[in-house]
Amino acid sequence: MIMAKKVIFFTIFLTAVCGTVLFAQGENLTIKAAVMGPGDELYFWWGHIALIVEDSDSGRSYFFDYGLFSFEADNFFFNFAMGRLWYSCGVSLSEISLNVYKRTNRDIVIYTLDLPPETRVKVRNFAVINVLPENMYYQYHHFKDNCSTRIRDIIDLATDGQFKEQFAKTQSRFTLRQQVRRHTWFSPLADWFLNFLMGQVIDTPITVWDDMFLPSEVGKRIEDFSYTDVNGIERKLVSSIETVNRAEGRHKVLDVPRKQWPRELAFSLVLSAIFGFFFFMQAKKIRSGVVLAGISMSLCGLFFGMAGTLLYFLNIFTNHDYTFQNANMLFYSPLLLAAVPLGIGYALTKKAEKFFIYGALLRLLWIITVLGIFLSMIIKLFPWFYQQNLTDQMLMLPLALTFAFQPVGLRRVVDKYLPGRKA
Repeated sequence: MIMAKKVIFFTIFLTAVCGTVLFAQGENLTIKAAVMGPGDELYFWWGHIALIVEDSDSGRSYFFDYGLFSFEADNFFFNFAMGRLWYSCGVSLSEISLNVYKRTNRDIVIYTLDLPPETRVKVRNFAVINVLPENMYYQYHHFKDNCSTRIRDIIDLATDGQFKEQFAKTQSRFTLRQQVRRHTWFSPLADWFLNFLMGQVIDTPITVWDDMFLPSEVGKRIEDFSYTDVNGIERKLVSSIETVNRAEGRHKVLDVPRKQWPRELAFSLVLSAIFGFFFFMQAKKIRSGVVLAGISMSLCGLFFGMAGTLLYFLNIFTNHDYTFQNANMLFYSPLLLAAVPLGIGYALTKKAEKFFIYGALLRLLWIITVLGIFLSMIIKLFPWFYQQNLTDQMLMLPLALTFAFQPVGLRRVVDKYLPGRKA
């Protein structure tokens, strides 16, 4: 019932708002692309893009948006988790929509497209058909089908395939992973976590056409693009560029992504030194060292085990295809969650036998992790494995080595059963 009411309301809105533009002649239409810069929320970090259709007779301007979603949609979070995220296309008055982006401190650059009248009508009709209730919903994909690729495809439609013909043959200077990281560098945790979850499928060579899953890449490519129109006339696609708003105080999108692994390695080495000191305290028979060593192994097991569980879930049970073929599964495993109870037992037990068992199992768990890391490095000698996961390896390796090659209660066992000997 609620969906039926929404469809009825939208149909009335579409008829009322777009009624004039639907009947406008091509000479009275202006087609524009509006590119918005990154926003505050994580899902806005890569910017946004929309199509603008203006009718000079009525003085109306319409904002066709292909990136609409609602957290209140039925089963939104479940569908998102399973990789079945539904987006929609919609239309609103341009002034209202652009003011929202101004108020939220977003860059806004508008590109006016030089299209012959008959092509403007073609683009207008295509956009209107897209936002009809029966056509407005589509299954979103971060790299293959989003707000940006849809505008890219409309531009290709307007140029009779010439846009794709040029850029589908041009090699990109980046991979999809590198394109993502140009926008996430300023948040170390998000930068690591997003790239940790994505497998080698985003490390393959791509074309400039593929780059245009990013709105800014569409703006960059249309700016200097020329084509032959339906009348055989050579045209520069963009006739004018207007900067409507400039964001203040935002992190810039990097021209080239920064290396991530040195930062993660340094972070891991610092933590490893701290945890190694706890084992040193333990060797000196300081009770707090035993407790801190056990707690540190529990916390690391909890963090890496939860990350591994999510990674396995995304690979086995969902449609998030860009997380598939992920070599991190070799050493980020749900098995690491076992370090939580083992570490707590290690920290709290006062019985030498149990202390030794907890320690031995923990050592075994982290040795398996170390072996998994080395295996993930060795397989890169083969052409079938090429994931850029050095960052994940460097974050885990020092910690895993620290936990794998430390005394596991041997001193206390020796003191009890073999007095006079050294552990």
